[in-house]
Amino acid sequence: MSEEEKRKEQLVAPFYNQTEDEVLKEFNTSENGLSASEAQKRLSEYGPNALEEGKKKSTLQKFFEQFKDFMIIVLIAAAIISVIATGGEDFVDAIIILVVVFINAIMGVIQENKAEEAIESLKKMATPNANVIRDGHTQTISSTDLVPGDIVLLEAGDVVPADLRLTDSASLKIEEAALTGESVPSEKDTAVIPEKEVGIGDRANMAFSNSNVTYGRGKGIVVGTGMHTEVGKIAGMLNQADETETPLKTNLNQLGKFLTIAILIIAAIMFFVGIFMNDTPIIEMLLVSVSLAVAAIPEGLPAIVTIILALGTQVMAKRKAIIRKLPAVETLGSTDIICSDKTGTLTLNQMTVEKLYANNQMYDAKSEIVPDGETVRVMNFCNDTKVDPEGKLIGDPTETALVQYGMDHSYNVKAQLEKEPRIAEVPFDSERKLMSTLHRDGDKVFVAVKGAPDQLLNRCSKVQLDGKVVPMTDKEKEQILTTNSNLAKQALRVLAMAYKVIDEVPATLDSATVEHDLIFAGLVGMIDPERKEAAEAVRTAREAGIRPIMITGDHQETAEAIAGRLGIITPGDDAAVLTGAQLDEMSDADLAKNIEQYSVYARVSPEHKVRIVKAWQKDGKVVAMTGDGVNDAPSLKQADIGIGMGITGTEVSKGASDMVLADDNFATIIVAVEEGRKVFSNIQKAVQYLLAANLGEVLTMFIATMLGWDTLLPIHLLWINLVTDTFPAIALGMEPAEKGLMKRKPRGRKSNLFSGGVMSSIIYQGIVEGAATLFVYWSAIQWPDHTMANTSLSPSQLLTLQHQDALTMCFATLGLMQLFHAFNVKSVHQSLFKVGPFKNKAFNWAILASFTLLAVVILVPGLNTLFRVSNLDFYQWGIVLGASFAIIPVVEIVKFVQRRMGRV
Repeated sequence: MSEEEKRKEQLVAPFYNQTEDEVLKEFNTSENGLSASEAQKRLSEYGPNALEEGKKKSTLQKFFEQFKDFMIIVLIAAAIISVIATGGEDFVDAIIILVVVFINAIMGVIQENKAEEAIESLKKMATPNANVIRDGHTQTISSTDLVPGDIVLLEAGDVVPADLRLTDSASLKIEEAALTGESVPSEKDTAVIPEKEVGIGDRANMAFSNSNVTYGRGKGIVVGTGMHTEVGKIAGMLNQADETETPLKTNLNQLGKFLTIAILIIAAIMFFVGIFMNDTPIIEMLLVSVSLAVAAIPEGLPAIVTIILALGTQVMAKRKAIIRKLPAVETLGSTDIICSDKTGTLTLNQMTVEKLYANNQMYDAKSEIVPDGETVRVMNFCNDTKVDPEGKLIGDPTETALVQYGMDHSYNVKAQLEKEPRIAEVPFDSERKLMSTLHRDGDKVFVAVKGAPDQLLNRCSKVQLDGKVVPMTDKEKEQILTTNSNLAKQALRVLAMAYKVIDEVPATLDSATVEHDLIFAGLVGMIDPERKEAAEAVRTAREAGIRPIMITGDHQETAEAIAGRLGIITPGDDAAVLTGAQLDEMSDADLAKNIEQYSVYARVSPEHKVRIVKAWQKDGKVVAMTGDGVNDAPSLKQADIGIGMGITGTEVSKGASDMVLADDNFATIIVAVEEGRKVFSNIQKAVQYLLAANLGEVLTMFIATMLGWDTLLPIHLLWINLVTDTFPAIALGMEPAEKGLMKRKPRGRKSNLFSGGVMSSIIYQGIVEGAATLFVYWSAIQWPDHTMANTSLSPSQLLTLQHQDALTMCFATLGLMQLFHAFNVKSVHQSLFKVGPFKNKAFNWAILASFTLLAVVILVPGLNTLFRVSNLDFYQWGIVLGASFAIIPVVEIVKFVQRRMGRV
């Protein structure tokens, strides 16, 4: 058998269906373990018990791959065009563009390393040592040296070093929350499971690599190592999961294609019209056309978008949402679906007593009233929880919940146990589902028993009511069983408490001698409760048009109850719940067809989670996935945005995520969604501002060239692009959120940067800018300020001066109009005066800085010569300012008409 075949055999063999002898035979091993020589031989065959590294690309490869992006190609073309347009004399614009390209490439390389970091985190989780039996002796070896067929010993506190088929289990409980999503440790046994298809959480005779032993001890045969453990499968899925393209990246690519096509069409039209209609020389017309193309490309847009996103990350970090990938900020704003893991995300991942039943009464655990009788005493005495020096409870989550209840209600268990120390016990086992402890109480012995209600009631002959012990009647027993059933329907884990007082410890300690003729004390109902803020967060999400989906490895009843309490589903609506077993029976096509029906998924595996995310994505939805366990990593990576948990999350889940919640608070996601929506809205404002300005420049040059006018020089276009574009556009990214932002429906995947009226605004506003600029140039030529009547210049000198005045007024008008227009784009449809023109201090300073830089080149001697502009008088400045400011009332009128027509 080849190495690959043996590896596949590890992966697919249904070991939970086989008996202990069959598994021993299959791996040619025995209870005495492998010999040292056989173990070494198998190690060379199967390889070390470690996660394999995927084939890594070199940093240089990753860097060059970034240049395949369409927008990057457009930017590089823009750099070449800018050099040609200036005749090779000015490289400033080209240098700026190439710096932006270089920064984008570096950021892309950094983001690509995230998957590798996730794999490294998985590797670090491996326990360093394992207790094995080899050559008939117990020895401790490195977990990486384990091979299939090894016999491994487990005890409380161990991390399971490989996937095992258990052959011995003594009250063994293993916490598998990171793998299955179940908050309660799984009880393990060795019995053969007859079903062929069984979920990870139901494989009671298996122990999985990297899970934690919380109670008891056990022994098992290694059946899977390295990449062929359940954790190894997840690592493989991380390598295979597709990186989905973010909506922002899609939008920027669309923008790049749109600009390129538009530029080529306009430049081609201009080139041929100039040659065939105006008899302009080909070289001259080519340079004019290229100059037009330079004006049409918003070179700073990617850098401005990056800066706006970075500013968003700073705001979100202050609000406990740590962004690991910049586009995640914007992606959150377009989220339609939030798929959330239950345990530790919507719930506390902490078993908590919620209800107590005693004396025929139900008590709320939050109440200060403690039931009379022995219920609280039994739940604290019959308990193996330890308290560390810092007061932290250590032990099984169910047992620590019982002790925590006592501590919360002023029951000093430590002092009580000092008075009534434990002198004997009958340990818990999964067959009888009971545990008993015996305590010295003066000259008597107090017996405390807890366990499954149905099992314990069969051993009770009496019941404690109002401080008295009375015989257990059928009516009493029926009432207790009904109460137990009602609590179970609320997804509470129910334990019964009973006791008795005897004269001495039996000579033989077992269930038969201790657990009989008991006095029923009460029932205790526990649950991993929902987070206090989660229900409000779910309500806010629904209000924002976002659908929350719960995906968990926990049982259907528990998932349904928590989802109902949170408002994810209507309480009792089991039609909205789908189990992993039912999901297995559905094809991907059926799942995609019926995906809208389900809001809760229970008993699911990592593969199921990825399928669910993909089904929603096929439906055109933008999907966010939250999670904290190892099992969440592939779906976190598959989702449009993966959200990890900073406190309880594993390094694997955090490494695969786009955003990490520093406070593990589900409500923080809604804060992040609001910030994401604000960021996208502000990016739209920057795009609207830049493209309307550039369209104005294009129309000015195109029409002027068609008319034979010499309006703007390349240096004017360059200066306007650098000065009036950058600062205001960045400042627009710092605009506060508009009112009602979280009342709108999600944009979804189909929307883009031009949605919501942005495209139409760009077109008409660009036309207004171009028309006003050309009108000022035309009026300056028609009615010049300098004439033969008021100057002594020669006709040729006068003509040059008049043209220079007109060119200067054209330059100043275009630049100032863009600055005034920046106020218009604070809202696509709302009035400037409603959103507040001066609320954004950064914006105010940006406008002032841009205005100063624009004015300096006109007013400062030497600079105006360099820019080939002239000094204007008050009359000329009045025309410039009037024409520039006109864009505000024009846009206000259009917005008013749009609102009245109900278009917004």
